[in-house]
Amino acid sequence: MARSAEALKRDWLAVLTHERRASPHTLRAYGDDLARFIQFLREHKGEEVSEQMLAALSAADIRGFITRRRSENLGPRGVHRALSAIRSFFRYLAREQILDNPAPRAVRTPRLPRNLPRPLSERDADRTLKEAALPTADDANASWIAARDAALLTLLYGAGLRISEALGLKRKDAPLGESLVILGKGRKERVIPILPAIREAIDRYVEQRPAATAPDEPLFLSRRGKPMSAREAQALMQRLRSGLGLSDRATPHAFRHSFASHLLDGGADLRSVQELLGHASLSTTQTYTKIETRRLMQVYKKAHPRG
Repeated sequence: MARSAEALKRDWLAVLTHERRASPHTLRAYGDDLARFIQFLREHKGEEVSEQMLAALSAADIRGFITRRRSENLGPRGVHRALSAIRSFFRYLAREQILDNPAPRAVRTPRLPRNLPRPLSERDADRTLKEAALPTADDANASWIAARDAALLTLLYGAGLRISEALGLKRKDAPLGESLVILGKGRKERVIPILPAIREAIDRYVEQRPAATAPDEPLFLSRRGKPMSAREAQALMQRLRSGLGLSDRATPHAFRHSFASHLLDGGADLRSVQELLGHASLSTTQTYTKIETRRLMQVYKKAHPRG
């Protein structure tokens, strides 16, 4: 019996969750993109979307969906993600021998402008870490919350972790040793050296945080004792950048950019930084060298008498 597109979508998302270990953000985004695609096909074809319809889709049908999304002000990155979701879905259908339709591969992916990362300066990174360590409220939680904030940002800056990687640490991971094994994007494992400053910040936080009920409990907790979310980390940085007059680009991820940029500025080689960041491609890491080149040119033009 032919299955509906909705049933196939549920199975595909389950595979992404349990076998591919996709992040919650990816699952939400891909699920939303495919739901919109199925709704478009339902309206476009005037009937429920089935296996047979999916097998018979043409590249023109998919381009029609992209045109619709563009008319709804979806930008190039959104179009890129929507096509990635559709292609992932059809690859799953082919792997499971449900149907094999090459149409998604025939649709050109828009080229994305590569924005250079925006790291914090060393001075601003230091100011932010010091400000995060200051309690902001006169209550019983203020001290350990400040210790948590300082520990989290010190970890992001000192180890170059993604926010999801940092928030994925467990209570049993502390106290940290001289290195930390991180399972990053694409299930790629890497070993990160842990600086004494990171260990000290984590130790201060662990001493003050509520007692753990289990070793697999998240290391970083919210004020209510729940797992700390990426949204809370973003709200923390919003508060800090407002108080310190920093750019809107000063986000949790900016500390990862700062980690890479400051290492290269200090003489680290590109391959080592690639390994520390867990980048699959060296070209991704090379974007940080463009930051340093641009900064040097600015200094040159400002300082040279003929600049």
